[in-house]
Amino acid sequence: MLGVTDLPTYLAGLLLIVLLPGPNSLYVLSVAARRGVRTGYVAAAGVWTGDTVLMTLSALGVSSLLRTNPVLFAVVKFAGAGYLAWLAVGMLRAAVTMWRERHRKAAEPAGEGDGAGSGVGAPAPMERPYRRALVVSLLNPKAILFLISFFVQFVDPDYAYPALSFLVLGTLLQIASALYLSMLIFGGTRLAAAFRRRKRLSAGATSAAGLLFLGFATKLSLSSV
Repeated sequence: MLGVTDLPTYLAGLLLIVLLPGPNSLYVLSVAARRGVRTGYVAAAGVWTGDTVLMTLSALGVSSLLRTNPVLFAVVKFAGAGYLAWLAVGMLRAAVTMWRERHRKAAEPAGEGDGAGSGVGAPAPMERPYRRALVVSLLNPKAILFLISFFVQFVDPDYAYPALSFLVLGTLLQIASALYLSMLIFGGTRLAAAFRRRKRLSAGATSAAGLLFLGFATKLSLSSV
């Protein structure tokens, strides 16, 4: 079908790829939990844009350039790891602020400190979820290498229009990603309600997200072609 071979196997592998936890999905979940459904979809749009760019670059053979040029790969790799680490530090600083705020309010007489401060440590308006999600997606050379090595297995080399085959495969990936991220976004809004009621849970979740992003940064910095 349109130069795509073994579609059932591709769909099975696609399911595993989409469900595999990563910085993109974690960031979308975090944004949705802190700022609601609409902003969650803004972050998701950044992920979808980044994935589209990566798939296009993969189809154009950029992944082969990264594979054969260790210096270029190292530059992109460490840039991505540095950005993830920067996001992690921001999350951990926000978590420290939440812990301090929680203890300060606990020391106040009952009735004080309620009201506007009951949010989930929402980030400043300058966070720009779309841009952050887009950068997280693009600064991941392993994603480029993986996409091309995965997609090429399902493209018929004798098909006259291989770009169309890549388009079909990429569209299926984006549909699966949209469904999965939508689940995370609506799940994140439920978490937000719990965060508003329980400050300790909010601070703990933010701390865990920061540590996970540090883990992603470390894993990327240690990766090889």
